[in-house]
Amino acid sequence: MRASLNPGGSVPEVSAYAIDSPTGSFARTTITRREPGPTEIYFEIAYAGICHSDIHTAREEWGPARFPLVPGHEISGTVTRVGSEVTKFQVGDRVGVGCFVDSCGTCPECEDGQEQFCTGEGGTVGTYNSIGRDGLPTAGGYSTGFTVEQDYALHIPDEISLEHAAPLLCAGITTYSPLRRWGAGPGRRVGVVGLGGLGHMAVQISAALGAETHVLSRTRSKEADGLALGAVAYHATSEEGTLKRLRNSFDLLICTVSDGIDTDALLRTLDTDGAMVVLGLPSSPTSVGIGNLIHRNRALAGSNIGGIPETQEMLDFCAGKGIRPMVEVIGGEEIDRAYDDVVASKVRYRYVIDAATIGA
Repeated sequence: MRASLNPGGSVPEVSAYAIDSPTGSFARTTITRREPGPTEIYFEIAYAGICHSDIHTAREEWGPARFPLVPGHEISGTVTRVGSEVTKFQVGDRVGVGCFVDSCGTCPECEDGQEQFCTGEGGTVGTYNSIGRDGLPTAGGYSTGFTVEQDYALHIPDEISLEHAAPLLCAGITTYSPLRRWGAGPGRRVGVVGLGGLGHMAVQISAALGAETHVLSRTRSKEADGLALGAVAYHATSEEGTLKRLRNSFDLLICTVSDGIDTDALLRTLDTDGAMVVLGLPSSPTSVGIGNLIHRNRALAGSNIGGIPETQEMLDFCAGKGIRPMVEVIGGEEIDRAYDDVVASKVRYRYVIDAATIGA
């Protein structure tokens, strides 16, 4: 919940990479962070993942953005300062921050551990492209330091390296949450649509939960990866007859693709009482044949991220099961190239920025 700031503290300056317009390029800059208030922590960032949401926001594909923009909501690092009333962290702790950094803390959603859906005053405060408790635009993880209220930070288990932890703060929880909510586990047949940043996490988590896990991808270019990540079968949807052959096959579909999918054909791959959960946000409205839902009691649902308790649960689950994202560590000067690669599906499967290169 919100706490008062420390009025007497100095304000740390940190290096960052920012973009000034939807058609611009990233450049190194300096931003300020709050001195930790009584219940806040400050940590030095080690790594920041590049999520496709960063690209959608920076290029204003989801609406106007606040420029200059410092994206990044997959952040890992080490605590170096704590406020006088902090009880959950201490200096030296390994810490992560995901997609939001504040909420009212008292509405029904917040009290239920779903702070991402806060309905109270101020609502959920995004890690970037939002307005923070200090009245200033929030700036994300493409930087070297971060101040956050202790209630919105996560403990990173020792078993997970910081470069692997970063993508879990979005890609991990975005896939873990619907898999848990919709009952992926032994005796359930799960299809993961798309094998990208989200999909490669969904396959691992679904398999670790004990579900019979399949990959549905456009081509066979990633087949070896899909099987190595835990899928029992890989299906190329561009091959004639694939979706027809898969009709009535799955109890659950996790769709990680935002555009270019045949929703009705995918719905028909669900068995009776099956559900298709969409994680990708399309850029335009999608039509659905209601008959495909009614015919076999199928459901079509959406899913966002998870709250703080569920995100910590996900981190602990991944640590215990040995689940890690496949990452490629890059320098801050490579962000523009990385954005283009993500859009072109050339990354396998998450770019992670080494924060040491941001301040270099």
